[in-house]
Amino acid sequence: MIKGFRQRLSYRLTRDTVLVAMALGLILNIAQITLDYFNARDAMAAEVRALIDISVSPASQIAYNIDVRLAEELLDGLLRHPATIDVRITDSEGQTMAAASQSSPVSPYRWASDLMFGSSRVFSQELRVPQLEDLPLGQLIITIDTYHYGLQFLERASYTLISGLLKSLILSVALLGLFFMVLTRPMLNVISALSQVKPSTPEKVRLPVPANHQEDEIGAMVGIINQHLQTMDATLAQLRTAESAMKNYSSQLEREVEDRTRQISEKSDALQRGNRALVKAKEDAVRRARGRANFLASMSHEIRTPLNGVLGMLGLALEGNLDTGQRNRLEIALNACESLLSLLNDILDISKVEAGKLSLENIPFSIRDLIEDCTTLHAQQARRKHIDLVNEIDPTLPESFLGDPTRTRQILNNLLSNAIKFTEGGSVRIKTTYSGGSLRIDVIDTGIGMSNEGLHRIFSPFSQADADTTRLYGGTGLGLTLCRQLVERMHGQILVDSREGSGTHFTVTLPLPLHDDSGSQGLPDFAARLRDTGVAMSIPPNNPHRLAIESQLRAWDIPVRGASRYPEGILVVAATAEDHEAIAFANAWTGQGVILADRTGTVSPGKPGQQVLSLPLRRSELHRCLCLAAGITPKEPKDREAQKTTKELPSRSLNILLVEDNQVNQLVASSLLKKLGHQVDHAENGQRALEALKIKGYDLVLMDCQMPVMDGYEATRKIRENKDWQDLPVIAVTANVMQGDREDCIASGMNDYITKPYNREELKSAINRWAPLLPPKP
Repeated sequence: MIKGFRQRLSYRLTRDTVLVAMALGLILNIAQITLDYFNARDAMAAEVRALIDISVSPASQIAYNIDVRLAEELLDGLLRHPATIDVRITDSEGQTMAAASQSSPVSPYRWASDLMFGSSRVFSQELRVPQLEDLPLGQLIITIDTYHYGLQFLERASYTLISGLLKSLILSVALLGLFFMVLTRPMLNVISALSQVKPSTPEKVRLPVPANHQEDEIGAMVGIINQHLQTMDATLAQLRTAESAMKNYSSQLEREVEDRTRQISEKSDALQRGNRALVKAKEDAVRRARGRANFLASMSHEIRTPLNGVLGMLGLALEGNLDTGQRNRLEIALNACESLLSLLNDILDISKVEAGKLSLENIPFSIRDLIEDCTTLHAQQARRKHIDLVNEIDPTLPESFLGDPTRTRQILNNLLSNAIKFTEGGSVRIKTTYSGGSLRIDVIDTGIGMSNEGLHRIFSPFSQADADTTRLYGGTGLGLTLCRQLVERMHGQILVDSREGSGTHFTVTLPLPLHDDSGSQGLPDFAARLRDTGVAMSIPPNNPHRLAIESQLRAWDIPVRGASRYPEGILVVAATAEDHEAIAFANAWTGQGVILADRTGTVSPGKPGQQVLSLPLRRSELHRCLCLAAGITPKEPKDREAQKTTKELPSRSLNILLVEDNQVNQLVASSLLKKLGHQVDHAENGQRALEALKIKGYDLVLMDCQMPVMDGYEATRKIRENKDWQDLPVIAVTANVMQGDREDCIASGMNDYITKPYNREELKSAINRWAPLLPPKP
């Protein structure tokens, strides 16, 4: 039974009701006080304005007549207002004609008034007389103490809050008594009756309905309780009947559980057998993948070995004295072999990606130099088709990124080659920007475009947009497949948008981080001289290369002006060999210098001092042309000077041991090395190489990796075991290009790694890298 006063329902109802009423009353009182606050502020301002309006006319006459006595009387009258603490009349120049003031009252409640209304406010009114409306006579300035109004507001607010509190207390007492009489006492009677029920026979009891509650909720509650008590008898009988039925069901359920358990056990055994089959299938797939990788490595070596011989022999044959027909046929054969090598590289790259054997470098490189090299490489192909290849690199592009330059170059070359291949007229543009940690490259052409069906299969291996494309343009359909796989391997994204007859737009996004040394490397050695005269641009607005040139000039803070309006500075003119008007205009230029922007590769300087800027744009070439046109010797960047010095460093004649089992490759490599000025000896396998090293000293060893008797890896390890040969440079020359081949070569003790087919520049560069480290021969 509930005995505590605080646990009674009447108290809780009263408490909750009073709390809600007090909260609502407090909110309403605060709202009323807030409204009264704003009304008090407005009333204060209105009252002071009314006081000013009454006093402005006599104050204007006083200022007009300069009557000091009347001014003092007027000011003393204004000071009688309880809020006025300072009154003054000033003339038109701000000088005080008359003033009166009194001190502010002191009160402990003043801080509250100052917080809401401020300590004082100043009101002013210009003084004018009706006869001379345009003549300013001065100002009437009244300073009031807001405490008079703040005190009135605080008194009203205090009365409102206190009266609201008292009303809430009176309401709580009245509600407490009302709830007790109407609700709590009848409920206590019902509870008292229920407490007398015996637990053994609860269904035999019926509760009395409290007086005067037959028709309300309490009476309904008691009636419902009695109905439930009445149904308990029937329920108990039903429970006894159900108990006997449950015993029968229990034995039946036990039998069903046994059957279900046996079925689950059988299914579990079948699932385990399926899991074992899946594990075996996975192991078989892994073995097949490894076998395919080994097959690819072996195929790479076996195909590249004879292909190396064909390419080498064709290259050597082309260096001889040949007539035109023979040279053409050999060049056609050489191009066919190079196309075969490119196809083989694409197939191997795709296989390496699918097998997870493609490794990516993470080294610093310049994306600007890489893109400019790619566009320069494809420029001649575009010129043959009379297509403008436009290079639009953001001038603010950072100089150095961390990533894989080789694979990035491969992506760009494939996209540019495809764009030029499928474009018969117009332009191919490559735009490059960097934002938010991502490098974005757009390749946009005005070519034949693709249908919606072609877009869905353009990235599939050995697929092109449609059969007509394959028939008219050829190709294997591997380039874009490799692009997509490389981009995804670099955690980037490649998108394509195209319409038939409206060109194609490829977008490549690569998350390349910036290198620590990256930053905008301006080339300012000519900018100071050109900031005053500027560059006179004589390139038509519809020329696709104009935007790239103009953007770079403005990035160097060089003003770009029209050639007809400013006949001075450096002239940049778009010229072709057939455009005689542009050539004549350039020859007649009397400014600082002339740069001929050549989009066809056929323009030569018409006069001494004219510079030819080959397009597509290269920033370094534009810099060089501007420097020479401005009469400044261009300065090479330090890293480029060092690179140039390294490349031009003459290599001395070396004694080289060529370890190669294929006689054709021996002949090709020996011919290349002899043309580079070196002496060459041969060894057919690693065992013969070790014997040759014991007989004669060599400056460098070119080591094939796969050979009979003893391969290159074992031979190199034995070379490193000998103290006399530990510093001997060993360069791997292999046809294997799978992931791990380079690491295997370095792990066995080799110094460097180049791949077949032999490339003259690559071979020369590798030899030059290691030749300076060798001690001079005695």
